[in-house]
Amino acid sequence: MTTVHHLRDVVTCPASTVSIAGVPWPTFKVVALVLGLLVFAVVAVATASAAPAVLSGAGVAAVVWIVCGVTPPGSH
Repeated sequence: MTTVHHLRDVVTCPASTVSIAGVPWPTFKVVALVLGLLVFAVVAVATASAAPAVLSGAGVAAVVWIVCGVTPPGSH
């Protein structure tokens, strides 16, 4: 059962976050976006084609985002 005390603990002890334009983002989401951008840049330079770069960057970002979002905070 949720109580006011439990909610107060969640608010005062948030998970690891990064502030972007004043909005707190979970760290794993920022890491996923940065990795996706990095993969996009590497594949774009290697292939000189936009399609594989976009697809691989989006794929890596999505997989990291989902895997890190599902696993418990202490395990990644």
